[in-house]
Amino acid sequence: MVIAFGREICGNLDSVESREWLVTNGIGGYASGAIANLLTRRYHGMLVAALKPPLGRTLMLAKLDETALYNNYTYPLYTNRWADGTVEPHGYKHIERFHLEGTTPVWSFACADALLEKRIWMQQGANTTYTRYYLRRATKPLTLAIKALVNYRDYHHITNADDWRMSIDPIEKGVCVTAFPRAVPLYLLTDASPDAKFHLSLPAYDWHYGFDLAVEKYRGMDYCENHLHAATFHVTIEPGGFLTFIASTEKNPDLNGEAALELRRTYEEQLLQTWSKVSDNPEWVNHLVLAADQFIVNRPLPDEPDGKTIIAGYPWFSDWGRDTMISLPGLTICTGRYDVARSLLRTFSRYVDRGMLPNRFPDTADVPEYNTVDATLWYFEAIRAYCEATGDDQLLGELWPVLAEIIDWHRQGTRYNIHLDPDDGLIYAGETGVQLTWMDAKVDDWVVTPRMGKPIEISALWYNALQAMVYFAQRLGKSHIEYERLAEGTAKGFARFWNDGVGYCYDVLDGPGGHDASLRPNQLFAVSLQISPASSPSPQAANPFLALAGSKKMTGYPSLLTPIQQRCVVDVCAQHLLTSHGVRSLSPEDPQYQGIYGGDRLQRDGAYHQGTVWGWSIGSFALAHLQVYKDPALVREFLEPMANHLLAHGVGSLSEIFDGDAPMQPRGCIAQAWTVAEVLRAWAIAQC
Repeated sequence: MVIAFGREICGNLDSVESREWLVTNGIGGYASGAIANLLTRRYHGMLVAALKPPLGRTLMLAKLDETALYNNYTYPLYTNRWADGTVEPHGYKHIERFHLEGTTPVWSFACADALLEKRIWMQQGANTTYTRYYLRRATKPLTLAIKALVNYRDYHHITNADDWRMSIDPIEKGVCVTAFPRAVPLYLLTDASPDAKFHLSLPAYDWHYGFDLAVEKYRGMDYCENHLHAATFHVTIEPGGFLTFIASTEKNPDLNGEAALELRRTYEEQLLQTWSKVSDNPEWVNHLVLAADQFIVNRPLPDEPDGKTIIAGYPWFSDWGRDTMISLPGLTICTGRYDVARSLLRTFSRYVDRGMLPNRFPDTADVPEYNTVDATLWYFEAIRAYCEATGDDQLLGELWPVLAEIIDWHRQGTRYNIHLDPDDGLIYAGETGVQLTWMDAKVDDWVVTPRMGKPIEISALWYNALQAMVYFAQRLGKSHIEYERLAEGTAKGFARFWNDGVGYCYDVLDGPGGHDASLRPNQLFAVSLQISPASSPSPQAANPFLALAGSKKMTGYPSLLTPIQQRCVVDVCAQHLLTSHGVRSLSPEDPQYQGIYGGDRLQRDGAYHQGTVWGWSIGSFALAHLQVYKDPALVREFLEPMANHLLAHGVGSLSEIFDGDAPMQPRGCIAQAWTVAEVLRAWAIAQC
């Protein structure tokens, strides 16, 4: 699939500023911006460095404002929107073409008969961003003036400083910027063709005021920011010549842009080669494999130096336990990256506490937060998928004590009143003021969707975890009788969820106000979790996610819902919740439904799980549909609209959320791990 735009998109400001690019470095750092070279978010930047990988994200290089001088004409290649609403200059008008080479964004600027190409990528494992300019076509030399605008702040914040005097020191081939004495230095360096002419100018603490951030304004946040003009790099290059601009926290990064670009290309080619060995898919699905890699980052531990984790979404999420476990099968197992999956599972086992996986790792704290009831249960599903694909009983044996302890903690009770109700075998969770399920929006003291009681997907996941323990015990030659007994009790009690009066399931049982009959997508998990190699249409297909691990494989187990109930659940969700890019979080017929996600924090979080479409939910719907109707071709049709979405919002990736109302505009993060993962996983299973 060619992801490319011509002047029909690039010449229209509304179109080109609503499409954003993203490159990452595998340790939590990234660079991102609008294709227009226009700042629209506080999270945009040419180098957002992970100073304490995978967190400690700090905006260091905000943007490069480039101007081309060619044949005595001046061509601004950048765009800025100012606090008074003025857009000046209009550099986007000179973009003849924008496209992706793998994940590398490429701009082609037309300046009369000259064609200047620009590429941006990051070095894997380093806080280093490369910007390479190549004068592909020209009849005369072209001079680039590159203005470097710097900062040094937490990526969630806004800078309004005007008297901040950073230290800017000339060094060979560039400058070193030190924001304050204990700050990590930023090195801005260049490398050019041998015949290029270079000149550096340093302004005197030239702050640029009033960058207007349009998306922040839409989100009801502070939206005006200042950046410091640190230096201007003047380089004249001949036709066929090049210039590489390097921004790095390393004192001596590799200045060879051509070699660095080749390393990036080779890395991505290897990812695709691993994928192509196990699957034959359309190009848009292949591109998702590259998108998947952007979320996989290092989380080194003292006893696990190669530890891995998953960034939940760019540009603002850190690594979350829930998102990691839901995403793991799609991002790693489906793509054949078993070593990464193994490392992820081992890394998170180190953080299990009182039978719980962390919900998230805060940006500024070393202690993880454990306010989640489902992350731990998704851990069982991730391990099951890994073991079925690899047959790795060594890791399973290592994790077994952790898993057994998790079950024990849930039986006796753990944080936030999470416990197994012995009367019906269902999991109860919740305390006033705490959000524990994936529907976790909270504004100050207001929990928007508390779901206190017995949420349907939690007991479905609990049942799945118990069945997984039966399977694990059999693989390891341990007793499985008690887990089987517990599963039988949960299956019996689960019948309480069926709401015969409306023909679908209650969302929550035994809440403070009784049973919650809201029509939500959570009931789909009671159907989709039944999908396994044993129940897929072609279990013998050579797909890594469905691979047989010798003769030891988790066979089908009794369903929580009858076949008629399963069909009713799928049909009602299809008719009331399904959209092109996911499933609505609440039925439009519900009085609490909010169809547009926007406004200030109160408005946005009030809509977050009250009708907003979630991209990741398309996976559970697709697999539930497959379970009921056994029609893989139809399931692939449900997923195919995501191919077109690769051309919007976060170009080359899949968004976090969408408006519930048509035309379902993308919102939230431009690239979300579990959206990419669930589309890949559902496609892989439906393809077999």
